[in-house]
Amino acid sequence: MRTFLKSREAILSAAILALLALIASRFPAFVEPGNLARVFTDTSPLILLALGQTVVILTRCIDLSVAANLALTGMVCAMLNAAYPGVPVAAILILALAMGAVMGMINGIMVWTLNIPPIVVTLGTMTIYRGLIFVLSGGAWVNAHEMSAAFTGFPRADILGLPVLAWIAILVTGLFFIGIARTPLGRAFYAVGGNPHAAVYTGIDVGRTQFMAFTISGMLAGLTGYLWVARYSVAYVDIAGGFELEVVAACVIGGISIAGGAGTILGTLLGALFLGIVKNALPVVDISPFWQLAISGTAIIVAVAFNSRSARSKGRIILKRAEGHA
Repeated sequence: MRTFLKSREAILSAAILALLALIASRFPAFVEPGNLARVFTDTSPLILLALGQTVVILTRCIDLSVAANLALTGMVCAMLNAAYPGVPVAAILILALAMGAVMGMINGIMVWTLNIPPIVVTLGTMTIYRGLIFVLSGGAWVNAHEMSAAFTGFPRADILGLPVLAWIAILVTGLFFIGIARTPLGRAFYAVGGNPHAAVYTGIDVGRTQFMAFTISGMLAGLTGYLWVARYSVAYVDIAGGFELEVVAACVIGGISIAGGAGTILGTLLGALFLGIVKNALPVVDISPFWQLAISGTAIIVAVAFNSRSARSKGRIILKRAEGHA
């Protein structure tokens, strides 16, 4: 019990409750169930991308192309719907998943077979994907009146008081809880990130595992791309610009070690919820949303410093003579 109370998840839970109490002291309507459901729905795209980013970071990699993947997939889905309104939503969902997965595979293949650092690969593909949006759309927007009612209505459809978008985030989170804890691939993510050399001796293919992590991340980015443009009924070239920073922030705040091999899905979920509450509370407490990036950046630095301090405290000095030189 004492170990749990000292865990990142417990500290984050307490921080979220304290934040909600602070906001409620000035604006009680913020913590009403209906508003909290809206906050969770607003945070759902961040949760989906952060879950994919988690498995990538666990393998000592990083995916900076997730927001560009989201934007390109969303634009393609919107343009397809505008040109062929009769295409079923199920077909568009399959297209979004497949397209996102292929873009994730491209990242994974370059990291795996060409041994290029992940930050270099994903910075390059991020730029390419953003450029492709201009090429495909010519810089034009796809607006609400060009989209079909079925296309825009799917993520907003209400089930038991929550939109489909929120239910998808809950479903994917549940799958990640099971997949990380109960499958060989989930354990391989931790093994590769914790000690890649030892992972090789246990028969784990490090490159293949990283490839799978990028594929999962890309698939979720593609899915989120469709859900994003359908929910907001608009697609444009700079959609989700800079969103990759929030995604990485959610993971790091949630306790995912940027060095790989450490962290939990619950921590990522809490990290995303923390940022989602901050983002939704800023206008309520009359702070400009433009401060959001500054707050996210500050939260990353604080979280990394906290992680480094926690990692140091796990070690111990076994020779008292060395203590004076440590």
